[in-house]
Amino acid sequence: MDGIDLRLVELLRANARLSYAELARQVGLSAPAVHDRVGKLESTGILRGYHADADPEAIGLGVTALIGLVQDSGGDTDDVLAELREMPEVESCYFMAGVESFLLKVRVATIAELETLIVRLNRTRGVASTRTAIALSTKWEGRPQPLLRSGDDGDEDAGPV
Repeated sequence: MDGIDLRLVELLRANARLSYAELARQVGLSAPAVHDRVGKLESTGILRGYHADADPEAIGLGVTALIGLVQDSGGDTDDVLAELREMPEVESCYFMAGVESFLLKVRVATIAELETLIVRLNRTRGVASTRTAIALSTKWEGRPQPLLRSGDDGDEDAGPV
């Protein structure tokens, strides 16, 4: 990836609805050249998708919780992951170092639904225990990190693209 590709990624992370013409204007290329570059970024998996960011509370998912999951010593990681993938309440799943094997971000409508999910998680084969923290509010999430230009070494003088 060169500096133009990085700038395209940054622009699309900020607003995935920008047209090729607008992207081209901002990076100084033609729209067809930008179209080709974005296509390559998609085909190589750098750009993984585009989505609408909806307010969870507005769509009935007002309870957010972080659940640490401890895997039992005989549990198979792939089996546990397969079970977690079947739970639509699990929005994000991180494999962790430390006591907890996974950290889950879940969203549900009510505390009663959260309780049901926790019971279901604890009954999942391969799960030894869970630890839950309920978010009281969300100050921000999903904030894109600024990207460094290709060749920057991350020193303090290097700014975002």
